[in-house]
Amino acid sequence: MGLNLRYEDMSVGPKKGVMIFDMRDAKTGEQLAYWEKKNLIVTDAGILGASLFSNDAVNPSGLLMLAIGTGGGAPVLSPPAPTALQRSLNTEIERKTFSSKVYRNSSGVAVSIRTNIVDYSVTFAEAEANGALNEMGLISPFSASVAVTNPITTTTPYDETVDVTGKDLMVNYLTFGVITKPATATLTITWRLTF
Repeated sequence: MGLNLRYEDMSVGPKKGVMIFDMRDAKTGEQLAYWEKKNLIVTDAGILGASLFSNDAVNPSGLLMLAIGTGGGAPVLSPPAPTALQRSLNTEIERKTFSSKVYRNSSGVAVSIRTNIVDYSVTFAEAEANGALNEMGLISPFSASVAVTNPITTTTPYDETVDVTGKDLMVNYLTFGVITKPATATLTITWRLTF
């Protein structure tokens, strides 16, 4: 058709993404931990993309939540690299709806129009997501309530015959060296996706 696109360039998922982790003391605001890490787009992102593009979305609200957990694997200071076949967190301890969604232009400046770059942000308060954290993922949930979870169990090998109707779809997954979030800290996570 003369579109001048190579087959390998025509992916459904984001071309790139970065997760920004910022933990601060709740009283003083002192920064306790900060880092940025590239994300991994998992296979199920393609299911969500295909259903949204086809106007028959399994989860029509798209990305709504970030889930965080303690099951990234051992050794905890350097867990195994995530794989695209991951369908849910191994040990999810908390999920939260995004507090903001900000579109950015190609220079990284926040804009009021829709663009192909978007920041999804969430802040966990002192009483939330406490523990030895080492995994997280972006979720397109079946239910808009954080109390209702219905993840797809990760299997080896990946089972493409699973009916995802009524299931939470994870579209990005990340493992990282353990960071312990105490009850005296807040944690803000921003996940920037470039489509």
